[in-house]
Amino acid sequence: MRKTNLMFVILSIMLLYSPVNVYAKPTEDSEQLRLQDMLMNMLAPYIQKDLQSYYYPNIIKDFGPHVTPWKIEIIQTKRAQHFRGFILDITFDIEPTDGGHNISIGKDRMTYRVSYGPEVKLINHTHLETYKYPPD
Repeated sequence: MRKTNLMFVILSIMLLYSPVNVYAKPTEDSEQLRLQDMLMNMLAPYIQKDLQSYYYPNIIKDFGPHVTPWKIEIIQTKRAQHFRGFILDITFDIEPTDGGHNISIGKDRMTYRVSYGPEVKLINHTHLETYKYPPD
């Protein structure tokens, strides 16, 4: 458990200092891409839970949203306490899907505060758009 916590902090710091071009599609594997993918894998359950409580049943009544790491774009990372401590804020644009056919059902911007432990807390959620879901 302690090793996982340390890895989470290291990944967060490396991502903070790595320039991220969210619009470019990677053409080959890299250390930065692997670290970003690991971070997405670790945060996906938190994102999934928060989107589930927002979308179902208020926006989508037939199913809950599904989160896939390739539909998450990192918008911004920053330290919450300037250059002191290991408390980081990470902002994502996320397009949740229906989970079956991977059809995007909306777009959201979410900011999480991540600290040592790991402790992950949603500090801001803005629903940007609801997409029209095609009929059966």
